[in-house]
Amino acid sequence: MLLVDVDRSVRRLPIEPDEVAPDGAEVRLLARTENASTAHFRIHPGQVTRAVMHRSIDEIWYVTTGEGEIWMSNNGAVAVQQVALRPGLSLAIPQGTAFQCRNSGRVDLDIIAVQVPPWPGDDEAGIVDSIFDAD
Repeated sequence: MLLVDVDRSVRRLPIEPDEVAPDGAEVRLLARTENASTAHFRIHPGQVTRAVMHRSIDEIWYVTTGEGEIWMSNNGAVAVQQVALRPGLSLAIPQGTAFQCRNSGRVDLDIIAVQVPPWPGDDEAGIVDSIFDAD
């Protein structure tokens, strides 16, 4: 019989955040396995996150509500990609990609994210130089 850690593999979206990410976004923890984790991020209207870079994980985002922008610079590349965040958009943030978000809308910017491997802790996200003025 396969035993499942229900506390980690089945989880409702919490009303209150579980923590605040190193970039300043609210984090609500979702299901997790040995090989991947999921989370809900919330960025409030007008909020600008701090620019960060993940040291060891890849992250895939899916925007559920709100509007904003994200800039990404992969592995120290000079070229910066800026993407409009809108509901229904998914994007990949590979390991070593610097990124920063801002909510330019009037409602919360909500994102579901998958991290592979699972999120290891706050030391995962290092603060980097930003292009948006952070809060």
